[in-house]
Amino acid sequence: MSQEMSHKKSASELRFDLVSKDWVVIATGRARRPESFKNEERKREDVLEKECPFCTLKGQEKPTLLLPQDSKNWDVAVFPNKYPAFSHGNSLRERGIGPYQVMDGIGFHEVLVTRDHKQHMAHFKVEKIKQVIDAYQERYLELMNEELVNYVAIFHNHGKEAGASIAHPHSQIIAMPVTDPDLQRSIHGSRQFFETHGKCVHCTMLEWDLEDKQRIIFENNKFVALAPFASKVAFEVRIYPKEHRAYFERIKEDEKQEMAQAVQIALNKICKGLVDPAYNFFIHTAPCDGKNYDHYHWHLEIMPKTSIWAGFELGTGIQISTIEPEKAAEYLRNIE
Repeated sequence: MSQEMSHKKSASELRFDLVSKDWVVIATGRARRPESFKNEERKREDVLEKECPFCTLKGQEKPTLLLPQDSKNWDVAVFPNKYPAFSHGNSLRERGIGPYQVMDGIGFHEVLVTRDHKQHMAHFKVEKIKQVIDAYQERYLELMNEELVNYVAIFHNHGKEAGASIAHPHSQIIAMPVTDPDLQRSIHGSRQFFETHGKCVHCTMLEWDLEDKQRIIFENNKFVALAPFASKVAFEVRIYPKEHRAYFERIKEDEKQEMAQAVQIALNKICKGLVDPAYNFFIHTAPCDGKNYDHYHWHLEIMPKTSIWAGFELGTGIQISTIEPEKAAEYLRNIE
């Protein structure tokens, strides 16, 4: 083989996720320019505000939280989901069916709604996002103490392609008896790294990234928003507390303010830079099952819908990102 051939640039890079142990393909050979994502067609389906079920509290069950606590002048409301994935009960009724294991879907499923029908979170001011974070924390603290609840999932879908069946901005909070597989992999990887190296894997990555700077999008005193080294989708962003923290629900008042700023800037840059793409974000935090997870480092993940799982992704579980995280971070950094 000639020297020229041996040094030919590869069509892609395989990057290894230190935490989940997943391989991710960064398709450098067919990488797209960051600006090209702006031109993708966005599907926009909406309903009139007078027909929107989230524009008024009428017809909803009694709210579990209002901020402020005023039924007429609320900004954030949390109430039970009319079509819950989990429902309240006193027993899981664990049982076997042949070789299979079954239990009842016991838990709680709530919807967090912000009042303005048209203004979504990328356009919120920092104080309004902090209000949402206040509600996340308050409901988490309440639900984690319910019987049979071992994990509380907090997530937000924006846009129909991201699974938002109702256009009105809203998040969902699900308290359940099991921990989701994605978080289990993250916790397992975090524990393995800690047992091998005696330190947090997320802190190790953050230390490198904060020094390297290539994938940093924004930072303040307490939080950093970055494009992960092994980004699973183009323009994936993660927001971490700089100090080691395992449990989101223990976030302090001054930390919430700075988290809100990081979330606001990250979402705003994604919205402007990619012309309002659909996205999901969710909080990965240590479970509330009474076990020790001090090795873990909670964070928020933002996943724009910049790709579709096809045969390769479905068949292998390996995702392909069509832009290098370093270039995605540089592009978003420069969005004003």
